[in-house]
Amino acid sequence: MNKIKKGDIVGRISYGKDVAFIVEKIIKTHDKKELAILKGLTIRIQADSYLDDLELMNPKQVEQHVRQLEEKVAKRIQKYTKVKNSEEYYSIREKIIIYTGKILHLDGDRKYAEKSSRYYRKIGLNAIVKNISERKQPLIVGSLLQRYKPDILIITGHDGMIRKGTKFNDIYNYRNSRYFIQTVEEARKKKLEKDLVIFAGACQSYYEGLMLAGANFASSPARILIDFMDPLVVAEKIAITNSDKFVTIRDIESELRDGQRGVSGIGAQGKKKTLLI
Repeated sequence: MNKIKKGDIVGRISYGKDVAFIVEKIIKTHDKKELAILKGLTIRIQADSYLDDLELMNPKQVEQHVRQLEEKVAKRIQKYTKVKNSEEYYSIREKIIIYTGKILHLDGDRKYAEKSSRYYRKIGLNAIVKNISERKQPLIVGSLLQRYKPDILIITGHDGMIRKGTKFNDIYNYRNSRYFIQTVEEARKKKLEKDLVIFAGACQSYYEGLMLAGANFASSPARILIDFMDPLVVAEKIAITNSDKFVTIRDIESELRDGQRGVSGIGAQGKKKTLLI
């Protein structure tokens, strides 16, 4: 049997290897067992597992997971491009300028941050993406808001319940929710010129705590996995919706991995502005 090491892509045997994980690090427990800290390859979840419950994913399995994600991103880019092209044709005929909402995206995962940045760039949205670990996000969000003055703030990375199915209202039963909550609170303390729209959370995050802290949208009401794309879908929808329209979760749910079970919220005003020349 191959020795599991940092950087390997593995699946949990007890879960039928349903999710592909990257081994972030391996630690020794008090009883001298080896425990792997895991991050989802295509899902925004953080978990842990003893090494004897892990099995290396074969290259074909890994390729399939990655390909499914890339295909999903490509389809969404294609869909957005069609809408954008029609708007550009309209703007040429009518002599108008279209401004979409400005996005500041904080992501605890470096590879996800890079993928997110490429996605925003390909669809032509005005977005700044920063790879900042979940625990550091509350410390830096204030200065970033003052510097970039965004319309939309995305606070995400990896998360997960430590004891799934119990202690739903215990903030310490979530791996990173407390940092996301603190980041939302710090963002709401800032006196900004713009009405800031906030999405916060990742897989199995403490939804109620995030909403009470001041988020417009958050994950995960049903404490389930959310897709890599879910925060981006929310950001995109707010950014390209006219400022005279209010975006509800019902306007977004069909485009999310699991609808309102994964993401919900109170809604927000759109951030797109159209100016006549």
